[in-house]
Amino acid sequence: MWAEQGSQPEQTAAGGSVPKAKMLRKPKPDLRDGRCSWGPRLSPGTVCLCLTFVGQMGLLRGHPQCLDYGPPFRPPLHLEFCSDYESFGCCDQRKDNRIATRYWDIMNYFDLKGHELCGGYIKDILCQECSPYAAHLYDAENPHTPLRNLPGLCFDYCSAFHSDCHSVISLLTNDRGLRESHKKDGAHFCQLLNLPDKDYCFPNVLRNDHLNRNLGVVAEDHQGCLQLCLAEVANGLRNPVSMVHAGDGTHRFFVAEQVGVVWVYLPDGSRLEQPFLDLKSIVLTTPWIGDERGFLGLAFHPKFRRNRKFYIYYSCLGKKKVEKIRISEMKVSQADPNKADPKSERVILEIEEPASNHNGGQLLFGLDGYMYIFTGDGGQAGDPFGKFGNAQNKSSLLGKVLRIDVNRAGSEGKRYRVPLDNPFVSEPGAQPAIYAYGIRNMWRCAVDRGDPITRQGRGRMFCGDVGQNRFEEVDLIVKGGNYGWRAKEGFECYDKNLCHNASLDDILPIYAYGHAVGKSVTGGYVYRGCESPNLNDLYIFGDFMSGRLMALQEDRKTQKWKKRDICLGSTSSCAFPGLISTYSKFIISFAEDEAGELYFLATSYPSAYAPHGSIYKFVDPSRRAPPGKCKYKPLPVKITSKRIQFRPLAVTVLDLLKEQSEKAARQSSNATLASSSHQASSQRGFSKKPASRTSSKKTSRRPGAKKKARVWSPGPQGKRKKNPQTHRGGIKPSAKQRPSGRSLP
Repeated sequence: MWAEQGSQPEQTAAGGSVPKAKMLRKPKPDLRDGRCSWGPRLSPGTVCLCLTFVGQMGLLRGHPQCLDYGPPFRPPLHLEFCSDYESFGCCDQRKDNRIATRYWDIMNYFDLKGHELCGGYIKDILCQECSPYAAHLYDAENPHTPLRNLPGLCFDYCSAFHSDCHSVISLLTNDRGLRESHKKDGAHFCQLLNLPDKDYCFPNVLRNDHLNRNLGVVAEDHQGCLQLCLAEVANGLRNPVSMVHAGDGTHRFFVAEQVGVVWVYLPDGSRLEQPFLDLKSIVLTTPWIGDERGFLGLAFHPKFRRNRKFYIYYSCLGKKKVEKIRISEMKVSQADPNKADPKSERVILEIEEPASNHNGGQLLFGLDGYMYIFTGDGGQAGDPFGKFGNAQNKSSLLGKVLRIDVNRAGSEGKRYRVPLDNPFVSEPGAQPAIYAYGIRNMWRCAVDRGDPITRQGRGRMFCGDVGQNRFEEVDLIVKGGNYGWRAKEGFECYDKNLCHNASLDDILPIYAYGHAVGKSVTGGYVYRGCESPNLNDLYIFGDFMSGRLMALQEDRKTQKWKKRDICLGSTSSCAFPGLISTYSKFIISFAEDEAGELYFLATSYPSAYAPHGSIYKFVDPSRRAPPGKCKYKPLPVKITSKRIQFRPLAVTVLDLLKEQSEKAARQSSNATLASSSHQASSQRGFSKKPASRTSSKKTSRRPGAKKKARVWSPGPQGKRKKNPQTHRGGIKPSAKQRPSGRSLP
């Protein structure tokens, strides 16, 4: 995700190539918005103005960041030259070698005494591009402000450098103002290189234990909440319930809306104008807030590249208007790889639903190649069906995890085969497709890819099971497991009679939380991506109703799971281009792309027909992978539909900071004008001379400036004109709405 800073020799903070006896004045690169575009060199006045402005506003607080606006990283190989930053910083071996080459080119101008006197200073200054605080040292944290020509030096260090080696300044920078200032006055030169915050100038930044002891780990606030950031990936979706990839090397992802439409998103972020699949005419859903019926699940066959098969899970009406959930197989069109063949649907399984809620909806393939289907308990409250409820009744397919082989036909005309090692194949009266039972309404499950190196954890299946009155839970699915519902809810008894008579080997959750935290769990994924190494091993999930993001971290010795809250980072830690710190409250689903990066899908208004859904990508601002490590080349795919380029709606942190600084600057300017006007009036009042007849000047915006429209970035902290009222277990329905045990599918 993050481009490598300095991939061209000219892209250096000091202005480019090494100066020779007669230096060629090259334009300094302007690394705005993460792209390298050539701009004018900075004058010393510009540098000073930038420093004063940022210092007054206090917007940039020196969080670890590199000159390319990316977080620092751990170099994959040993750094020979800037070795102070070989454990963590902004240089890989390639950039370290370029800095070393530049150093020796400069040192060719010195004799032995010059080497001894100035070599250390020159190395220090050049290596600040490798510092984890390089962006702060060069005023590059904000793309809207100019890049410094030399790093910020502490005044005493700068004074000593100027006193001993002022002649080297012309070799370190091609900025005319800096080169001329040192001839006049060392104090003036050092003032230009001064930083308002003394903790971050060099070399103080190396000595500050508070800044450096936690470098490279996930940032936490004072309450231990993990500080992450987000990037908006898509918007304008109608309750996006699922985002999956096809595993075919194209790195497309497919986003399903609850109404029954599936869209294709390409690796460049654009969406195809024509949908991949449109089943609006047969999918059963309504505009009611919290209606759980609709298009609920999508999964691609593990051998999709060869057989073009995928599978869908949706609500529909059968004969005599009986509500059902339907699992079908479909194929992609041979003529267009971004279109499903609408005539290819083959119904694999249908299950009647006694109520409108608790419809399950998850489809996924395990490492064994079998398809797993997660059904709800049938709806209403407390699983009231029969003596023990559907979930404990192994003759019912409701409230279960089913495992089937979709590659082979079974007996009695079934379009699937039951694996011979399913746990209840030989049990009289039990449905042979059952893999696990005692489930209320599992909403979003995922298979762990395993640690990228050790493969530890590979194949584990995590699920979030929505609770009834008191607890939400996260479970690990095991063969033949009984997850307790309706006898148990979380770790506690729900039906006391059943609970006391239940077997002692029920599978307990790995984590459960009460309704003070949230009322509808949304299962997530274990992070196994490349771009945010700190997140590896964290199971990240959320709650639909409260909008909370959470993580579970396993203690491998005790096999216990510890919950960690996730808070969106402060404006300081998320001050990277394109990153945001707010999101729509209602967290519907989680997803991972083909590269393993993690996302979640949310909406600000949970109605199946409201186009307020967005997709967000997790970003760790504390650390990233080394440049170049996470690159991949998507396989080409034939595109016949028009592309719609992504246009973000959320206000980025940098735009927010810019808006705040401009507002503060206007207030300061108005205060100055008011003070001047008051002073002038006082002087006129005491003056014997007649007042001047010149007209007063009217203040106006700067030339070319447009009035910025207010953009509301929805999120848990955002204000809304009208919020849906909630009740226990979901969104409060109106008199005309049907009861819903879960707030969304």
